Amino acid sequence: MIDLVLLGCGGNVPMPNRYLSSLFINYQGRKILIDCGEGTQVSMKIKNCGFKNIDLICITHLHGDHIIGLIGLLSTIGNSSRTEDLTIIGPVGILKIINAIRVLVPYLPYNINIIENPRGNFSIINKYLKDLEISTLELEHSTECIGYSFYFRRKSKFNIEKAINNNVPKVLWQKLQSGQNIIYNETKYTPDMVLGDNRKGIKVSFITDTRPLSSIPDFIKDSDLFVCEAMYGDDLEISKAIKNKHMTFREAANLAKLGNVNKLLLTHFSPSLEDPYFYKNNATSIFENTIIGEDRLELKLNFLD
Repeated sequence: MIDLVLLGCGGNVPMPNRYLSSLFINYQGRKILIDCGEGTQVSMKIKNCGFKNIDLICITHLHGDHIIGLIGLLSTIGNSSRTEDLTIIGPVGILKIINAIRVLVPYLPYNINIIENPRGNFSIINKYLKDLEISTLELEHSTECIGYSFYFRRKSKFNIEKAINNNVPKVLWQKLQSGQNIIYNETKYTPDMVLGDNRKGIKVSFITDTRPLSSIPDFIKDSDLFVCEAMYGDDLEISKAIKNKHMTFREAANLAKLGNVNKLLLTHFSPSLEDPYFYKNNATSIFENTIIGEDRLELKLNFLD
C-alpha cells in the first residue's frame, strides 16, 4: 500500500486556507516529497508525516512557490538526526539552488545527492527505494519544468509448485523470494525457480505548471493516480492559462481521459480561485473520477493481487 498526502494545493502565493505545492508519498515507511512550497513543514507536522525518513525530494521547477520551503525542511531533516544520504532531483539549475541553500544552512549531518535534469527512465541508488522506477518529462512553462512518474514495482508472487518441481530446498525459499541468488550444496539456485508471473505495481504521475502537451497522455498512461495542476476552474479563463502556461480544469481532465488513468487529483489552484468545487463539473463532465485537491487530503493506493 502507498499512502499519499497533498500537503499544499495552492499556486503563486500561500493563502490562509491553502499552502503551496507539495505532495508527500509514504512507501513502506520511507518518504518521497514532490515540490516543497511554503507551508510544507506545517502540513507535515499536522499530519505527523515525519521528517527523518525522507529519502527523495523531486522538484518540478525552480519558481518560489515550489522550492521556498526547502530551506527550512533540509534544516529540520538534519535536526531529526538523519545521517543517511538524501537525494534531490530537479531541472537545470537545481544544483545552483541547493548550493545557495547550503550557504544559509551550512551544516547538515547527511549528504545530499543531486540529480540535475534527468531524462527518461531511471532508478536511484537507495536500499529502501530499490523497487521504485522514476520517469521524467519535459513540460512547457515559463522556466525549465519537468513532470514525474513513479512506478512502484511489486515482487512476483511465490509459487510453491514451481519451487517443488525445481527441487528447491525449503530452507532457501525465503531468500530466493527476496531476490537472492544462492549456491547451496554446490548447486546454484535463482529466484526465477520459485517465483511466479510478474504482478502489476502502482503508478503515480505528477504534472504541474505547464500547458497541455501531446506527450503527456502517453507519459501518464494507465496511472493509478494522476496529480495534475488546474490553475483555472473557469473555461473563460483559457486566455490566462495560455498566457501564463497553466491549465484549466477541463484541460487537465482531458489529459486524464486520454491517458486512461484511474483517478485524477486536481491541485495548484490560483489564489483567485476561492472555491474550486464550484467548477468541479468542468472536470467531471470529461473525466468522472476527479478529486478536488485540499490541503492535507489523504489518499491510499493498494496493490492488486
